[in-house]
Amino acid sequence: MSRFAVGEVRKAIRSSHSSSMGISCKAALVLGLSSFLAACGADSDSSEKHSCSVEEQTGCDSGTVCETVQGATPACFAPLLVRGRVLESAAPDTGIANAIVVARDINGALISRGTATTAADGSYELAIPAPRDASGHPLAPEATLRADAAGHATFPGGLRVALPLAGDAPTQMAGKWVIENDSTDVALDRLPETTGLATIRGSIDAANPGGTLAVAGSASGVASSDGSFTIFNVPVGTTEVRGYKAGLDLSSAAVELADGATLSNVVLSESSGSMASVSGDVSFVNAGTQQTSVVLVVASTFNAALARGETPVGLRQFPVSGGYRFEHVPAGEYVVLAAFENDGLVRDPDTSIGGTAIQRLSVGSETVSVAGFKITGALAVRSPGANGPEVVAGTPQFSWADDSSEDGYELTVYDNFGKVVQHSDVPRVTGASDVSASYSGPALSAGYYQFRAVSYRMGKGATGTRTYISATEDLKGVFIIE
Repeated sequence: MSRFAVGEVRKAIRSSHSSSMGISCKAALVLGLSSFLAACGADSDSSEKHSCSVEEQTGCDSGTVCETVQGATPACFAPLLVRGRVLESAAPDTGIANAIVVARDINGALISRGTATTAADGSYELAIPAPRDASGHPLAPEATLRADAAGHATFPGGLRVALPLAGDAPTQMAGKWVIENDSTDVALDRLPETTGLATIRGSIDAANPGGTLAVAGSASGVASSDGSFTIFNVPVGTTEVRGYKAGLDLSSAAVELADGATLSNVVLSESSGSMASVSGDVSFVNAGTQQTSVVLVVASTFNAALARGETPVGLRQFPVSGGYRFEHVPAGEYVVLAAFENDGLVRDPDTSIGGTAIQRLSVGSETVSVAGFKITGALAVRSPGANGPEVVAGTPQFSWADDSSEDGYELTVYDNFGKVVQHSDVPRVTGASDVSASYSGPALSAGYYQFRAVSYRMGKGATGTRTYISATEDLKGVFIIE
């Protein structure tokens, strides 16, 4: 396998051959590390039961960590480590040095014990807290990986979403539990243009800095538990560095960047400045379920074509079935997305009515109200990409559920950076439950793509306008050309 021959594509190949993978992206994220963390034999040091502190990581001998225990007090155990490699997607045997890897939960919160920096061959080792059962076996922490590197697009990013760590049971090596499988390898796409970029290194000076999203324009990085952060691929010139985390207000820093430079010692300090509440509501029309999610995205990271961006810790709410409210939102510019995750729902695409536009807002010290969102049922994606990214050979063939009241469809295909490579009309379907269409754009190079379909009705008369009815899911329909 040439370009994407690492964990993500291996999982895509498996999912395209397995009906058991029929779960939503959101559900997959929630699953986290599954029951493969079953018994591998008792920890060699599980008999160490002296008192220790999980928060402070004190009270344990060198080489062991303090973990919570089901039905008992915390105790000292061999640590759980995630080992893998960060690789070039175009050359999957080539490692990327000095990439930064973190583990987070579904809400973006940092769960790894700090960050890991890759070696020359792209290898890394990342410690993850893992509650134990009575015999000392690690239980199932929820974890996804994020990786950043100079000259490469961040993972997850673009059309690539974070997938849960999964695979075989951890093995014990030299007194440690180790997870190392397809899901711990991460392939990064090299940016189309790598000149005119710089790196920012700094720290968050606050009581609880871990997981803070550090942002410089459209580029971002995640702060480690000690507050240190790195932001790669920042365009040269003058830019402002800001930090975002619910409940944490930080000073900003204006910096000047030269091509290829690394600017160090940028400090964002905790302050007593502006934080506010953001509230709104959602309503459901022709929806099979009455429950969705709402996220706040930092506006400078928002890709309007793909309708996605970076969500700071604490600025995601699920489940939302009516009114919602975010508390202690740091000052800044945000984009509000509702029904973005794969839940069988989409934001109503009918632009002739209220509650259908993506909301942009400026947060200061006052409570901000968001216009209500109207949510409707999504058009089910049949293939490719119904259950996750799917490898496609030959000319892509697209299929989705028919909207019985439509007059036609608009089909759009995007590349990983949001560039439209095809936009065409598809006639209405009668007497069939699904709609099919073939790719008709220019030849596709290796990479990630997504198709989206939107149904519409035509107004009366020769000049009648289109009224959009429904659309395929925001995160489905992703496919891979090798």
